[in-house]
Amino acid sequence: MSKISYYTAEGLQKLKDELAELKTKGRSEVARQLAEARDKGDLSENAEYDAAKDAQGHLELKIAKMEEIVGNARLIDESNLDSSKALILSKVKLKNLKNNMVVDYILVAEEEANLAAGKISVKSPIGKGLLGKSVGDVAEITVPAGKIEFKILEISR
Repeated sequence: MSKISYYTAEGLQKLKDELAELKTKGRSEVARQLAEARDKGDLSENAEYDAAKDAQGHLELKIAKMEEIVGNARLIDESNLDSSKALILSKVKLKNLKNNMVVDYILVAEEEANLAAGKISVKSPIGKGLLGKSVGDVAEITVPAGKIEFKILEISR
């Protein structure tokens, strides 16, 4: 069963660019490796040829997975999103009630998550715990380190 995922225009373009690069540069590099290995003689005992064939198989598998992801990707229409609740593409300011630390996150699709950039996946424990919450709500989220309570201070787009 194919799984539909939602992306920003930027995130979807990044996926398409990566897929195009795998199809062009990736395939040509593997073909070059195969040709080099083939030129070295007997293929039955040629470890380089076997390694190049394995690399080709891995590349084609990755391309197939990327094509499926891109095929099932949908663009998010931000104009239809409720800005009073934490949803995908929301910028959420949170206060950790245990240590009073304030953090800002943007809720994004799983493939666009980048903690260093402040983007967390809606499928992560924190992302799941925030979805549907409003300003002033307290979200009790179970993470690997235990339970954390976050108060939602602000939600914006």
